[in-house]
Amino acid sequence: MTIQDFDILVASAQHIDYAQQICDEMAESAKARGTGIAQRSPEYVADKMLEGKAVIAFHKDGTWAGFCYIETWSHGDFVANSGLIVNPIFRKEGLAKAIKERIFKLSRAKYPNAKIFGLTTGLAVMKINSELGYEPVTYSELTQDEEFWAGCKSCVNYDILMSKGRKNCMCTAMLFDPAEKAKEVEEKSKEMVRKANLFSRIEKVLKSFSQDLKFLSV
Repeated sequence: MTIQDFDILVASAQHIDYAQQICDEMAESAKARGTGIAQRSPEYVADKMLEGKAVIAFHKDGTWAGFCYIETWSHGDFVANSGLIVNPIFRKEGLAKAIKERIFKLSRAKYPNAKIFGLTTGLAVMKINSELGYEPVTYSELTQDEEFWAGCKSCVNYDILMSKGRKNCMCTAMLFDPAEKAKEVEEKSKEMVRKANLFSRIEKVLKSFSQDLKFLSV
């Protein structure tokens, strides 16, 4: 089995019947990890599908394979790709990475100026986030929207979060800042131009030197 055996789509009204199964699998997965999650109802997940703010994956045989959705905070200044889940029978096939890449692209298309962030304890998710351009950050750089942090109440580590004044916890905070990435691209572009100009000057000097040698040898 390869990633080519799966279809990853923007979820829509035709997929809302999978909302209950998705929520059940999210809960089971969190229980197996020994962590909590921001609990979402099937109605909430279905709404994300209807809004075009979710992606869903299926195996070629039609079996549900995975899911992830977009949440917005602080009036759209921050976006989180939440609820990443893969059907247990399809894990270790690279599907989580493919879903994350697809929801990331959807987030960038819908909210090009928003900062995309995540809180996770999973090393695999951290690796995927890093490959997408996320950077580890302090909690102070995330949204301070109270509704977002209220979602942590269902986590077993919530008391730790609150005892640290919401400045730290067991999760690693990661952030993709489009403004910072644009600056990086601009700096790299300037550096490439600088090097190109330098090489051009060196080439001119070498040509001049070569011509002088020819003149002296005559």
